[in-house]
Amino acid sequence: MKDKRILYVSSEVVPYLPETEISSMSFETPRMVNQQGGQIRIFMPRYGNINERRHQLHEVIRLSGINLVINDLDMPLIIKVASIPKERIQVYFIDNDEYFKRKATLTDEDGKLFPDNDERAIFFAKGVIETVKKLNWSPDIIHIHGWLAALLPLYLKQFYKDEPLFNESKIVTSVYNQSFDETLNTDLINKVAFDNIEKEAIKTLENPTYNNLMKVAIDNSDALIVGSQEMPLELEEYLKNSEKPVLDFKEKDEFAEAYTEFYNNNVLQ
Repeated sequence: MKDKRILYVSSEVVPYLPETEISSMSFETPRMVNQQGGQIRIFMPRYGNINERRHQLHEVIRLSGINLVINDLDMPLIIKVASIPKERIQVYFIDNDEYFKRKATLTDEDGKLFPDNDERAIFFAKGVIETVKKLNWSPDIIHIHGWLAALLPLYLKQFYKDEPLFNESKIVTSVYNQSFDETLNTDLINKVAFDNIEKEAIKTLENPTYNNLMKVAIDNSDALIVGSQEMPLELEEYLKNSEKPVLDFKEKDEFAEAYTEFYNNNVLQ
């Protein structure tokens, strides 16, 4: 993977959030590529429960200050950055007081999804893409982890389809079993359609369940990785029928070789 540019976009990454299947792989995969001489950037949301002082986050003024339009509202984008200790890996945090100040990630203290998670997902997708544009950094691969990042493939293929920086970029999505039982705000489809994305391309989002959100990510990705040993049957079937390269689940202690091979032979070809 020497000199290959890989952009990792995840809803959670250790050490900034507790260890889960997603947060762990969102750290281990870039670390592996970094050790192979690849160039990497990691993006995640700056949730209010991330300790900025302990992790030494600081705002990057030259990247902040853009306003993103979300459902006809101007929302200021703040970019913060930190380095993972000992790894020399830089992590960029997408922040906005309205969406990410609360001291929690995706659910309230009763385990209920935040009603604006749909807008947070749109803001996160657009925020990552706009920041990468400002960095003028053209990735060979964009690798997505976690459902809050699931709209990014759609936005890249539809909203930003004429953006030359991403012309050669291949999108890989890791599909996990970390889902939610409810649905996101049912107005999500209209908020995405507001960005001139044809409703035909997002029909699935009429019912914004976890499975349907991941189906939209699958539809707009170039290659897919099964991130969990057990998966919802519906998504298993959908992956099988996607006619795209799919890498089966690999345990953490054996993924490195398989992911490298998959990147080189199935994604970059």
